[in-house]
Amino acid sequence: MPSFKLDGKEIPFEAGDTIIRAAWKQGVEIPHYCWHPGLSVAANCRMCLVEIKSERPMVMPIVQWDEAKQAYVPAGKPKLQPACQMPAVENQEVFAQSAEVKRAQASVQEFLLLNHPVDCPICDQAGECKLQDYYDAHQATHKRKRTEPVHKVKAEKFGETIVYDGERCVMCTRCIRFCDEVVGDHVLDMRERGNKNEITLSPGRKLDHKYTLMTEHVCPVGALTSQDFRFKARVWFLKAQTSICTGCASGCHMYIDYDPRNNTVYRLRPRDNPEQNQYWMCDDGMMKYRTYHEGRIINGRVREGRGARIEVDVDEAIQTAAKLLSGVAGDKLAVVLSAASSNEDNLALVTLAKQLGTSKLYLAANGGWEGDNIQRHPDNNPNRAGAKLVAGVELKTLRDLLADVASGAVDSVVALGSASAESAEELAPLAGLTTFISLAGNEGALPTLANVVIPVAIHAETFGTFVNYKGLAQQFKRAIFPPVGVRSGWETIDALAIALGRQANYGSLKAVRAALPQPAPAQPVSAEAQV
Repeated sequence: MPSFKLDGKEIPFEAGDTIIRAAWKQGVEIPHYCWHPGLSVAANCRMCLVEIKSERPMVMPIVQWDEAKQAYVPAGKPKLQPACQMPAVENQEVFAQSAEVKRAQASVQEFLLLNHPVDCPICDQAGECKLQDYYDAHQATHKRKRTEPVHKVKAEKFGETIVYDGERCVMCTRCIRFCDEVVGDHVLDMRERGNKNEITLSPGRKLDHKYTLMTEHVCPVGALTSQDFRFKARVWFLKAQTSICTGCASGCHMYIDYDPRNNTVYRLRPRDNPEQNQYWMCDDGMMKYRTYHEGRIINGRVREGRGARIEVDVDEAIQTAAKLLSGVAGDKLAVVLSAASSNEDNLALVTLAKQLGTSKLYLAANGGWEGDNIQRHPDNNPNRAGAKLVAGVELKTLRDLLADVASGAVDSVVALGSASAESAEELAPLAGLTTFISLAGNEGALPTLANVVIPVAIHAETFGTFVNYKGLAQQFKRAIFPPVGVRSGWETIDALAIALGRQANYGSLKAVRAALPQPAPAQPVSAEAQV
C-alpha cells in the first residue's frame, strides 16, 4: 500500500484518499471543523492547513521585520494547503505541526472566536466542543477584540427537535451538506456574508425530515442543539457504552450515553462503522432511549380468576407462572418469540418450549414503518432474523395464534417481549385464557392482557445478540443495571425452569451463547423477506 509521511510518521492510504482522511483512518487527527468523513469537502474553515514539502515548494511573498535593518523587508513563507482537499501522494512529506502551521491554526482559531459568545457554562456542547478543544491546544491566548461582538439570532427553533444559535456558528456548513447529500432535502442554506453569515431555513419550511437529530449531531460546536437533550446533562458526567440500535432491522452501531450516578440513559448517538451504518442514525432510532425509562415493567403482576391484577415481587410471579404451566398440556401450549428480543432470550424460550412438550411457535413483531435508502429499514424490529434463526422452524404470526385459540388448538400462552403489530383490542381473545404468561420489560398489548407478567431486563440493561436483515450477528453490552430483582430474559426463563422442577438450561451467558446457531452471512435475508 502506498504511503506518505505526516510529521515523520508513515501514513498508508488508498486511492482517492485525501491527506486528512488517510490520517483519520490511522487515528491521527488533523484539526478541522468543516471536514466530515461522510460528507463532501468544503475546505472553508481552514483549520486543517498543512505544509507540504515538494521539489517546487509553494511560497507566499510577505514582508517581515528585520531587526538589523530596523525595517520591513521582502521575504517568503510556505503556502499552506487544506489537508481535507489535498490528495494523498506517495512519498510526499506533510507537516501538520510545523511552526508555520501552528501559527496558522492559532490565527484561524482566533478568527473563529472573534465574535463567539463566551457562554460555555450554558452551552450543551460544552465538554465535547471542537472550539474548546482547539482553543486549548492551538491558541490559548486572551481575546484581543475590545469592541462589541456581532450579535445574531439565538435559540431559534428550526423545527420540533432542533434549536439554532447563530452566534455560536462557525459556518462549517456540515448541516447544510448533510441535509443535501445524505437526506436529499435542501432545507438549510447560508445567508449574508462575512461576519453576518447565518444558517437559515428554506422559506416556509421546518427542519422536519427523519434525520434532524443527525443534523445536530454533525455540528462540531454548539450552534445546533437537540431540544430533547438540551439542559438535561453534562457530557463529562456521562459514560458511553457501545451497543446496537433497536429501532429497525438495519442494526446501526451506536453509543448509549448514561449517567452511572443515577443509572439513567440520556441519549443515543451513532458509532462510526463505514460498512454498516456509516456515520448516521435516524431520529426514531436515536429517541429509542426513552423506552429504557418510560413504560417500564419492574414488578410482577398476577391475576387470580377474573379479578384485577395485583403487583407481586418477581420471584412470586415466577412461582405463580410455574404452577399454571405445570397443569398445561404440551400440545395446547403456544410459545411466542419476539422480533425485538435478543437471540439469547429467544433461544432460552425455545428450549423451555421443547421441555414443556410443545412445537407451537409464534412470532410477535412490530408492524413496520416508513423505510428509506439511508438507514431506516422497513422492518422496525431489530431481531426478526435472529428469532427465526434460533427457532429453527417456520414461525406463525399472532393472527395465526388468535385463530388457533378460537379453534381450541391453543389454550395457554407464554409470550416474550412487548412488541406487537396488533393492539390490545385486537388480541383481546387472549385475555380469556386461564394461562397467559408474559415476560416483558415494557408495557404493550401482550403484557396488558396476560394474567401473569414477569418483568425482564431491557436492551440497555443486559448483554445480547441481534441479527440484522443482512444476516449479520451483532452483540451488544449492558450499559445500566436493571431494577432490583429483575434479570435478563434468559436468566428469568432459567429461573422458571427451576420453578418447574427442572435444572437451569444454561446458567451463564457463555453457555447460552455457545448454544446459539450461527447465521450464514453469505446468505443474507432480503429486505422483502423481513417485512
